[in-house]
Amino acid sequence: MALVDWYVQIKQAHVGLVGLSAALFVARGLGVLAGRRWAMAVPARRASVAIDTALFVAGLALWSMLRLNPMRDAWLGAKFGWLVLYVVLGSLALKRARTPAARAGFFVAALVVLGTLVTVPLARHPLGWIAALAGH
Repeated sequence: MALVDWYVQIKQAHVGLVGLSAALFVARGLGVLAGRRWAMAVPARRASVAIDTALFVAGLALWSMLRLNPMRDAWLGAKFGWLVLYVVLGSLALKRARTPAARAGFFVAALVVLGTLVTVPLARHPLGWIAALAGH
């Protein structure tokens, strides 16, 4: 059985893992802002790594199956850029920012970027939901 025969299942897994990853990030971010220790405890961090690793593997499988090229398919190249920005902002929101106000600001920014990141492949446009606002 070829990998492409698993397309539907891998896409469903990818979408489900996006939801799990986002939900865990929101929960951890709110937990950090509320001063809850569990949000940065080893189990929460390991769950995040496990989910995001599975999400990455599913994404690579889809990329391979669909023969996408981030240089040709601008939306995919942009998705990688948004992903890097989301990771940086998320890291600042959860642990690297020095003040609660800065963590809150980075958390909100990460959520906006996450929303964009999720809508980029749906819109097949590098700006995702922002493109709809701009009339593209």
